Amino acid sequence: MTRTVVESRTKTAIIGFDQPFCVIGERINPTGRKKLAAELEAGDFSTVEKDALEQVACGATMLDVNAGVVYNSNPNPNETEPPLMRQVIELVQGLVDVPLCIDSSVPGALQAGLEVAGGRPLLNSVTGEEERLELVLPLVKKYNVPVVAISNDDTGISEDPDVRFAVAKKIVERAADFGIPAHDIVVDPLVMPIGAMATAGLQVFALVRKLREELGVNTTCGASNISFGLPNRHGINAAFLPMAIAAGMTSAIMNPVRPQEMEAIRAANLLTNNDPHGATWIKHNKPPTVEGEAPAGARAGREGRRRRRA
Repeated sequence: MTRTVVESRTKTAIIGFDQPFCVIGERINPTGRKKLAAELEAGDFSTVEKDALEQVACGATMLDVNAGVVYNSNPNPNETEPPLMRQVIELVQGLVDVPLCIDSSVPGALQAGLEVAGGRPLLNSVTGEEERLELVLPLVKKYNVPVVAISNDDTGISEDPDVRFAVAKKIVERAADFGIPAHDIVVDPLVMPIGAMATAGLQVFALVRKLREELGVNTTCGASNISFGLPNRHGINAAFLPMAIAAGMTSAIMNPVRPQEMEAIRAANLLTNNDPHGATWIKHNKPPTVEGEAPAGARAGREGRRRRRA
C-alpha cells in the first residue's frame, strides 16, 4: 500500500489508500480574501491564528499555508513572499501540532518555508512545466519531503483526462530521476468545475482510479473547485467528496470548518473501512445522555421488551 508520510515536530499524518481521508485545511491563504491579504501586509496575523486553531478543532489532519500576498508597496512576490512565509509558518507551528503543507508558486517561498518548518512538511507544488520541475524537484530531494504534483504543463490545463494522466506520469518519472520515490508524490489531477463541464466529476473519478491502479500514487485536489459558480456549493462538495474517496482519492485541500463536508468524509471513512470499529463516526454522533439516565439504545431495548411481553 502506498503511504505518504507527513510530519510536524510532534505528530505524524499518513496519506494512504488504507488510511482515513486526509483533510488539508485550506483557510490560511489570502487568495480571494482581501481582508486577510491586507492584514498580512500590515503584519497582523490575528486571522491566521484564528483559522489555524479553528481548522484543527474542526478535524483538519494538516494545514495548508499560503503567503501569496501581492503587496501594494512591492508587487514582486520573489522579494516579499519568502520572509512572509517564514513568519506565517513559525506562527502556525507554534499554535498547532498538525503537519503543514507549504503552498506557493514562488520557489524562494517554498525554500523559506522548508528552512523553518519542523518535521516533514508536504510541499505544494510541482507541475509538469520544465522550469518548475528543475526548480522544485531539487528542493524535494534536498529536504526529503513529499510533494503535490499538479497535472498541468507548459501547454496549460487540458480538459482531456488522458493528457492530465500523462503529465502526472511524466512528473513521477522525472521525480524518480532525482531519487524521489512515487510514494512521496501526491498527484492533483485537477478538478474542473461541474458548472462549466458536465463530465468533470466522471472525469476525475476515472482519473483517480487510473492514478491509483497504474501509478500507485496518492491523490489530492482543491475540493471546492467542483462546485465553483453554482448555488448550494456545500451540498455539491459533500456529495463529491465521498464519491472521490470511493474512486481512490486519499486527501483534499478543503475547508474543514464546514460540517456538511466533514460529516460526509467521516461517513465515507466508515463505509470504506478506514474508521476502525466506527470509533470516529460514533464519537461525533453519539447522543448525549443525562447523568443517571440510561443511554437511548438501552431505553429503547427495554421498551421493546415490555411491548413484546404485553
